[in-house]
Amino acid sequence: MKPTIEEIESHLRQTGPREMKDLWNRADAVRKENVGDAVHLRGLLEISNTCVRACAYCGLSRENTRLQRYRMTAEEIFDCLSRIVSFGYGTVVMQAGEDYGIEADWLAGIIRQIRQTTPLAVTLSMGERPFEELKRWRQAGADRYLLRFETSDPDLYRRIHPARQGQTADRRKILNQLRDLGYEVGSGVMIGLPGQTFRSLARDIELFGRMDLDMVGVGPYIPNPDTPLGSGRLRPKIDPAEQVPNTEQMAYQVIALTRLVCPEANIPSTTALATINRDSGRERGLSRGANVVMPNVTPLRYRQLYEIYPGKACLNETAEVCRGCLAERIAALGRHIGTGPGSRIRRAATP
Repeated sequence: MKPTIEEIESHLRQTGPREMKDLWNRADAVRKENVGDAVHLRGLLEISNTCVRACAYCGLSRENTRLQRYRMTAEEIFDCLSRIVSFGYGTVVMQAGEDYGIEADWLAGIIRQIRQTTPLAVTLSMGERPFEELKRWRQAGADRYLLRFETSDPDLYRRIHPARQGQTADRRKILNQLRDLGYEVGSGVMIGLPGQTFRSLARDIELFGRMDLDMVGVGPYIPNPDTPLGSGRLRPKIDPAEQVPNTEQMAYQVIALTRLVCPEANIPSTTALATINRDSGRERGLSRGANVVMPNVTPLRYRQLYEIYPGKACLNETAEVCRGCLAERIAALGRHIGTGPGSRIRRAATP
C-alpha cells in the first residue's frame, strides 16, 4: 500500500540512521521488483539556454543579463546525436529554456529525422508550450515530455515562478494535455526551496502517485547568486522548523519516497546529486530508488553556459569520459546498463 501524506511527511522529518536505512532498503527493494537492476542512460542535450521566463531560482532567467546565450544549430544537434547512438544510449533528452526562437516546425523536423535515422527515443523538456506545438512534436515522433511543476504550493509557486504577462501558468493542466496526446509524462520538484514546508513537499510526493507519472525528477535546490532567490533578494517567510533543508540526505529521502508512491516510474539520479556529492552522489541515488542517469552530451563550449545553478558536476568532462566513468560506477553497484529506449513498463494489476 502506498504511503499517505501523513506517513510521507513523517518519513521526511526523520533523520535517524536506523530509520534511513529502513527507508533506503524498502525503496531499493521496490525498485528491484518493479523496474529491475538496469540503469538506463539518457543522453542529455541542452540545445538552448535562452528563456522568456523570469523564474526566481533559475540562472537561465531572462533577467540574468550576465549569461551569454546560445541556441544550437541542427547540424550541431545531429553531430551530438551520432555520438549518443555510438555510446549505446537509448534516448536523447533535448532540453532548453522556454525559447520561442526554437520554432515548432523546425524542432518537429529534427524529431522526424531522429526517428527515421536512429533507434533513439526522444524526450523533450521545452517548458510551457502551446497545445498545438506539443501536438505537432508528438505527431513528429516525440515519445516523452518533462515538465516539472517544482512545487504544488500555489503561493510558493507564484512567488518563484511568475507567469508571463497576460498568461496564467497551469503546469498540471499541461501535464494532463501531454498525457492525452500520448506522451510518457514526467514531472518533479526541487527539494529545499526557500519557503518549502515539510507538508507541502509531502503533498508533492503524494501528487506524483495520484498523477501516475511515468518519470519523476527530483533534486536538491542549489542556490544561484545571480537569481532573486539565490541572492537573498527574495526571502519567503516561513517558520525555520518547517523549512525543508536542501541537503543530500533529504534528496535521497525524497527519491526513496517517490519510488514508494511511483513503483514503476523512471527516476533519475540527477546531476544535482553528483554536484553536491561528487564522489558518490549518483551511486547513492541509484541505491535508494533511482534507475536512470542522464549523462550530458552537450558540447563543452555550451555546457558551461547552461547554468541553472553554479558549479555543476562534469562540466569539463567529455561525453566519452563520462560514458566510461558511468559504466564503471554502475558495475560497481552490481547493476547493469539498460538497453533500448527504457520506456515505462506497466505491471499487470493484481486481481
